[in-house]
Amino acid sequence: MDKLLAIIAGIIMIGAVVAGLYFLNGESSKQVLVVDSGAGLMKPMNELVAMFENQTGTKVQVHYGGSAEIFGELETTGCDVFIPGAYKYTYNAMERGYMLNNTVQNITYHVPVIAVPAGNPKNITSLQDLAKPGVKVVLGDPNACAIGKVAKKILEKNDLWTNVSKNVVTYTPTANQLLIYISMGQADAAIIWEDMTTWAQAHGKVKVVHIPKNENLIKTIPTGVTVYAEKDGHLTAAEEFNKFIIQHKEIWEKWGFQPCS
Repeated sequence: MDKLLAIIAGIIMIGAVVAGLYFLNGESSKQVLVVDSGAGLMKPMNELVAMFENQTGTKVQVHYGGSAEIFGELETTGCDVFIPGAYKYTYNAMERGYMLNNTVQNITYHVPVIAVPAGNPKNITSLQDLAKPGVKVVLGDPNACAIGKVAKKILEKNDLWTNVSKNVVTYTPTANQLLIYISMGQADAAIIWEDMTTWAQAHGKVKVVHIPKNENLIKTIPTGVTVYAEKDGHLTAAEEFNKFIIQHKEIWEKWGFQPCS
């Protein structure tokens, strides 16, 4: 009897060990890819992430924010794939050794436009109109998001920054908040990314005033794999995701972006 009990106990112990190993192996095989993305890219990125997860089984966790904010996250906590709203931030990341430089590639162009509420109550037709007395302007924070930095440079390029800045009622930390101000009629004009005017929140509420090319500063959106992906064992999955979002140009076009190639 004692011998039988010993055998049963041994079998139970072996089973527990095998189950434990199976659980650990299962957990270790579940990769969670961490992506830092500009907030203005949320619509196409959400769709691309869902497609990638369905096709590969790899879980993707996206942190959205202003480009300066996600750059700070890259420096402090790291991520596997870095996709800011302008190339400048990726360039800075490359200079500081955070990127695997051979993986960096531009995905789409980022085109600034003037957004005004439906009906265009202040009859805004140009950048110069943003400097008119009584025009309430909202801009992105130049120290927080790519569109803020670009908007300031556009206005400086056209000798308008000093006068337009007098009309700015608030600076927002993300591009998304600019769209809210205009769609709700809380401001008369904003400089925003053109692609964001295709969002549902803008339909019927926002009108686009295009900026002439010679006055504009058109940017590119890059993506790239970071050195952290290599360190945490996510390199293959990160490279696959990086290629995936570059290849699916139709998703970017669907959301109003112009693919680079």
